[in-house]
Amino acid sequence: MRFALSPEQRDFAAALDELLAGSDTPGVAREWADRRCEPGRKLWRDLADLGVWGLLVPEDLGGAGAEPADAVVALEACGYHAVPGPVVETAVVAPRLLGGDELAGVAAGESMATVAIPPEVPRALDADVADVVLRLDGESVTRVPSDVDPGGRVPSIDAARGLFPVPEHGVPLGAARPHAVEFGVLGVSAQLVGAARRMLGMATEYAMQRRQYGRPVGQYQAVKHLLADVTVRLEMARPLVDGAAVTLASSLDPPGADVPGAGAAAIVRDTSAAKVAATRAALLAARTSLQVHGAIGYTAEHDLGLWLTKVRALAGAWGTADAHRGRVLTAVRGGHGG
Repeated sequence: MRFALSPEQRDFAAALDELLAGSDTPGVAREWADRRCEPGRKLWRDLADLGVWGLLVPEDLGGAGAEPADAVVALEACGYHAVPGPVVETAVVAPRLLGGDELAGVAAGESMATVAIPPEVPRALDADVADVVLRLDGESVTRVPSDVDPGGRVPSIDAARGLFPVPEHGVPLGAARPHAVEFGVLGVSAQLVGAARRMLGMATEYAMQRRQYGRPVGQYQAVKHLLADVTVRLEMARPLVDGAAVTLASSLDPPGADVPGAGAAAIVRDTSAAKVAATRAALLAARTSLQVHGAIGYTAEHDLGLWLTKVRALAGAWGTADAHRGRVLTAVRGGHGG
């Protein structure tokens, strides 16, 4: 299998980068962490204008009817720019759980959705801010009350992430479409790749600014090796994420890609392998960027901290690397691990 971005996807990525680069996303993330969410809401509406939240929504509901590979482009950009909020839940999971007017509202950027899927996702991200709070138990989708108690927030290493337990009672919405968990895993993997790219870029730039013994530290071979290791790890992860998107496309109805024989085991195998590789790349990028920046990287004022904490949180979100290694093992042995 070979995967390359189409000209349309490259243009989409460029438009997203232009929007997000001019939106002060570090400032938006800090405001979001303090629960001053209007800047984040505005950014959400701007992303809706580019079609981000409707990528996987059918055209008859106002979406683009696109494929998971298009969502990977968007979510990688969100990870690169540290966009706060239930990005994965709204962009790629909600279309597997909702329908009708509620899904049309998500596509239009009018509704922000979040979800809890025990045991993989035991708490709902930013349920105090989201307009639609869902719970998935097996194949049953329930819409639960969105007026959560702010005092029930579970602390996260990433201050911008608010995690909330959700009740089991609510309004039944019927059965979910297949592979909602795998879509979430793919989305988080794409975010991790984007965050890793950003930290690698920050470390490379700072290595040419920081001087020791009269020379930029980036001229020292040891630092070059550190940055090269991150680059290699990242280049190993991206094809797995892209490949998982292509495999997941085969689960759409009608199929969004020609992937013969991509059943449940293949989908679990590929999405879990993508999460493992993306997590490894992002954690290495975080460690290396902190080494390159030195003490300044530890400070709350430096933007690097936003990505360091986000990566640590995303590494365990939608399943740890160890859990996904187990899913890969189960899948290759003939099960589907779900």
